Amino acid sequence: MNDSSHLMSLLELSRAVGGRLLSGGEEQPPRTPPASLQSAGFFSVCIDSRAAKSGALFVALRGAEQDGHRFVQAAFDRGAVAALVDFRALEDSSLGLAAVAQSRNCVLVAVDDTLKALQSAAAAYLARFPKLVRIGITGSSGKTTTKEIAAAIIRQEKQVVMNEGNLNSETGLPLAVFNVREHHEIGIFEVAMNNPGEIAPLARVLKPHIVLITNIGVAHIGQLGSRDAIALEKKQVFSYFDGSNTALIPAEDDYRDFLAEGIAGRAVFYGEHSLADLRGVKDMGLEGTEINWNGQSVRLRLPGKFNRANAFAAISLAQELGVSSQSVCKGLESVQALFGRGEILRGRTTLLRDCYNSNPASAAAAVEFCDSLEWKEGRRVYIVGSMLELGEMAEREHATLGKQLASCKADMLFLYGKEMQAAAAVLKNGAIPCFHTAAIDDLSRAVDAYIQRGDLVLLKGSRGVALEVLTDILVEGGGA
Repeated sequence: MNDSSHLMSLLELSRAVGGRLLSGGEEQPPRTPPASLQSAGFFSVCIDSRAAKSGALFVALRGAEQDGHRFVQAAFDRGAVAALVDFRALEDSSLGLAAVAQSRNCVLVAVDDTLKALQSAAAAYLARFPKLVRIGITGSSGKTTTKEIAAAIIRQEKQVVMNEGNLNSETGLPLAVFNVREHHEIGIFEVAMNNPGEIAPLARVLKPHIVLITNIGVAHIGQLGSRDAIALEKKQVFSYFDGSNTALIPAEDDYRDFLAEGIAGRAVFYGEHSLADLRGVKDMGLEGTEINWNGQSVRLRLPGKFNRANAFAAISLAQELGVSSQSVCKGLESVQALFGRGEILRGRTTLLRDCYNSNPASAAAAVEFCDSLEWKEGRRVYIVGSMLELGEMAEREHATLGKQLASCKADMLFLYGKEMQAAAAVLKNGAIPCFHTAAIDDLSRAVDAYIQRGDLVLLKGSRGVALEVLTDILVEGGGA
C-alpha cells in the first residue's frame, strides 16, 4: 500500500473530498496523520465489491435497489484497502463499519455524499495531468461510435485514453478518469446522462478543452420532457469553459444556434460540407462506405449514412487536434463495429445487429438503411423492439415508427415489447404481415419458424429489451 505508483494517497483523497479519515477505527487528524497513513494509497477504484482487488478503493453508493455500504466488508475481504462511505452509514450500528475496517486493518473516508465524493476525487486525480488534452463527446445518439472512430484516428499519432464500454454516466465517467496515466496525451471521454442535472457534475470532473455534440434527439425524453430540455441539459457540458475552449456543434442540427449561443470559447460548426479534404462518398450497402479523402480511397466498414455522420464528426475532432490526412485514412480503415452497433453477422441469415440502443431517430435510420439495400438472396425481415425511456411520448413515437414500418420494404415484421403495441395497432390489417408479442420465448419461436436461409434480418431495439438473444437462431441456425 506504500507503493509510489498508487493513483492517490488516502490523505490526498480525504482532502479532495472533504472527508473524515478513519484508521484503526478512529478518526485521524488530516494535517498530522500517523506515518503509516502518510504514504498509503490506492491503485484502482470500484463501485462493485465483486470487482475489488488488492489495493483498491471501494466507493459505497446508495442505489434504488442496493446500498453499497452493505458490501464494504466484502470489498475489504477481496483486497480493498479503503472505502468511501457516508456519515449516515458510519453511524449505523447495524453495519458496524468502523469495527469492520479495524478488524481488517483498512481505512474509511467518510463524506456527506459518496457519489459527489467519487466525482470530486476523479476531478482531483485528473487535475494531476495538466498536459492531457481533455475531450468530451455527448449527444442523443452516436456518442460511442463517434468516440471509437475518433480514437482510432487520433491514436495513429497520439497516446489516447478513453472510457471503455459504457463508462460514461455519473459514476462511469469518474471511474474511467482513473485510467489516465502520465504517457497519455489525449483523453476522449463520452459524457452521458439519464436524468436532469447529470451533465454539469460530469463537466466539473472533466473540464474539457474540446466538446463535440453529435446531435439533439429524443433519447431520454421521458426523463426530461422535451427536446428543448434535452438541448439545455446537453449544453451544460460547456459550463466549465473558460474562454480558451472549443465547441464542435453539428451544422445541420436544428439546435445548432441554441447550442452555440453564449459559449465561453470558440464554436465550430461541423459536418460533411465543412470537410475540405472530403472529395466524395460512395455507399457500399452492408460493406460500409467508400470515402475519398484528399485523393485517397478508404473504406469505413460501418454501414449506413448515420455512421458516416459519426465518422465526419470524428474527423472534425481529429482535425481540431491537427491530425494528418494520412492518419485519418489509416484510422478509418481500422474501425470495426462494436457489439450491437451496426454489426453485420452472416450465417443462416445476413443479420444487421443494431440492438445496443434505440430511439426514434436511430430506429427510423436503421429501417431506412435496410430499405435502401438491394437484396435478392431472400426476404427482408425486420425485428423491432421497444424504444425505452420515452415517457409520455412513448405511445406517439411508437405509433410514428409503425407508420414508417407500414410503408417499408420488409416482407415480415416482428414487433417486441409492450410499448410496440402502438406500432402494432397502426400495422393491423396492413399490407405487411406483422407479429407482435411481449414474451421473448414467443418471439423466439415465431422467428425461428419463419426465417429461411438467405433472409436479410434487421435486429433493432433498446438495450433493455435484449434482442441479441435471438442471434443464435438467426446466425447459427436455431431450431432449423
